[in-house]
Amino acid sequence: LADLAALQQLAINYMHPEIGVKTTDGAAYGRNYFSRPSAGSDEYSNDYDQNEYKAVLEDATALKQLAIDYLHPEKVVTVTDSTVFGRNYYSRPSAEPYETLDEVMDRKVILADASALKQLAVDYMYPEIGVTTSDGTACGRNYFDRASSPIADYTMTDHETILADLAA
Repeated sequence: LADLAALQQLAINYMHPEIGVKTTDGAAYGRNYFSRPSAGSDEYSNDYDQNEYKAVLEDATALKQLAIDYLHPEKVVTVTDSTVFGRNYYSRPSAEPYETLDEVMDRKVILADASALKQLAVDYMYPEIGVTTSDGTACGRNYFDRASSPIADYTMTDHETILADLAA
């Protein structure tokens, strides 16, 4: 049971790297290899090293932002540059004024597919959300409690204890 809790914690740590590392152990420590007394005091003394250091930090920041954008597709795109613009090909003056019925139906199908794909991506990235349904006729078969299942060698209290530990 402790193994399951540890695996659950590892999965959470993997799926949410933005949370960070937390410890309650007072004896835990980490060594900073960059500001230790035995490190050279003039590591970035010349201009080339300083510029290279800044470039590496900028690249790391950009990669971090790309990773966040990839891991969270539900976040909207924000732009702070006032010169950035996008062209709307559907309401531009040179656009064709009318759409055929086939184009309207195709657009509805494409938008429905895109919405379903977005929902699948969110379901994949957040398995802790769970499954909900509004269909009263939806049912599932429990392969563990069916009449034809082999008799288990554990008691119901063991089963309830395991479920209570997992819920905690």
